[in-house]
Amino acid sequence: QARLVESGGGLARLGGSLRLSCAVTGVNFGDYEYKWYRQVPGKEREYVAGISTSGNTADYADSVKGRFIISRDNNRDMVFLQMNHLKFEDTAVYYCTDMITDWGQGTQVTVFS
Repeated sequence: QARLVESGGGLARLGGSLRLSCAVTGVNFGDYEYKWYRQVPGKEREYVAGISTSGNTADYADSVKGRFIISRDNNRDMVFLQMNHLKFEDTAVYYCTDMITDWGQGTQVTVFS
């Protein structure tokens, strides 16, 4: 059974950067596409970015396009989200998913000035 564990969240200044990581175990990592979602209390989980199995194709929500970069390392079974030019509205709990496995704990990102 797959397990996805997010890390790398924390406090970041407005305009700053953070890099989130997602470690995947229990499956053949290279067979799956992965996505990042985020959620703030009282709102629905929101799609952020997705990446193909090879890593050659990525997709982004309009709200993060040009600021965030999703990547993957098929040798280390990890997915990353490089978050640049952070805005207050990026504050959320971030989750990585294969759209099959139950949601994990996520990692909190808080942007401050």
